[in-house]
Amino acid sequence: MNTIAQRVNQINEPQTIAMAKKARELMAQGIDVISLSLGEPDFETPQNVKDAAIAAIQNNFSYYTPVAGIPDLREAISNKLKAENNLAYEPNQIVVSTGAKHALMNVIMALVNEGDEVIIPTPYWVSYSEMVRLVGGIPVFIEAPLSQDYKITAKQLAAAITSKTKAFIFSSPCNPTGSVYSLEELQSLSEVFKKHPQIMVISDEIYEYINFEGKHHSIGALDGMLGQTVTINGLSKGFAMTGWRLGYLAAPLAIAQACEKIQAQFTSATSSITQKAAVAALTGSREACNNMTIAFKRRRELMLKGLEEIPGIICNKPTGAFYFFPDISYFFGKKFGDKTIETATDLCLYLLNEAHVSLVTGEAFGNPNCLRISYAAADEKLVQAIIRLKAALEKLM
Repeated sequence: MNTIAQRVNQINEPQTIAMAKKARELMAQGIDVISLSLGEPDFETPQNVKDAAIAAIQNNFSYYTPVAGIPDLREAISNKLKAENNLAYEPNQIVVSTGAKHALMNVIMALVNEGDEVIIPTPYWVSYSEMVRLVGGIPVFIEAPLSQDYKITAKQLAAAITSKTKAFIFSSPCNPTGSVYSLEELQSLSEVFKKHPQIMVISDEIYEYINFEGKHHSIGALDGMLGQTVTINGLSKGFAMTGWRLGYLAAPLAIAQACEKIQAQFTSATSSITQKAAVAALTGSREACNNMTIAFKRRRELMLKGLEEIPGIICNKPTGAFYFFPDISYFFGKKFGDKTIETATDLCLYLLNEAHVSLVTGEAFGNPNCLRISYAAADEKLVQAIIRLKAALEKLM
């Protein structure tokens, strides 16, 4: 007898987590696996943030907090958004959640009804489509090819909109491609959205600080877009706080209140200790964030040089985040022994078992011809990973 709800059968396990699980299984057998599958900075959380958490524990700040977050944190987020993003959200328009993923799910649950369409540029972060499906929505994909630097155009956006379109979700800087929408590109998209005020733009800006080419631009800051935008952000990437689990959303008041109402029934507030740490992160120096970005930029150059030396791999030069998303379709049809590489998943498994390098199939991100490579790892590991990948790919005939 099948007792599992149908909605569970309609979604898939994130491939990022699945590949990390396979890598850990090999590691448990004593195999030296270089994991480039998870989007997790390898840096330590800044000391001032850790100190604030320790102080919160010692001061017994260990009780339930307001569902949407403690007042000083919501104020710190509001001030940050005004100062750094030119986004005029008041504290009561902000909901603090257990990670940016939680914030995204809150928004989708608050906005999307059964049968509503949600436009998602492809490639996209693995969970966007599954979250939409989980609430009965219909993901509508717009393909952004490598030739466009994995970014959609206003013309493509306009063509995808229908009477059922309820929302649009994207990330910039982007996971998995590392592409960053310029101010001009965002302005062209916003002109389309303003013709369709029923569409809510969900802007995932979790990689905001990891931007190599200049200032980050928030689409909600563009003329006429604030009331049509939900801004998602958090501390995991820019502040190396993945395990602390804190994200937030800033939205028109009615949406923020709806998200707070939903969160009250699911998780209530996130950790009180983490919230105090987050206040320190957002009100303190950005030196540690800047240093991490400098290191990621150096690693990008290292990885780009190595990838360009491997025949058959085609990639762009990402301008943010810490990923490459190369086209590897050249290797489809090639063999190793009696096994044929037919898909990106096949190639991922081959490289895991032969090169002991863990990557993620592009199928998980909506592009079956690609792989995602995270370079959130030490320089020496990246150098060794390139050596292993090149050697393993040369064996394919």
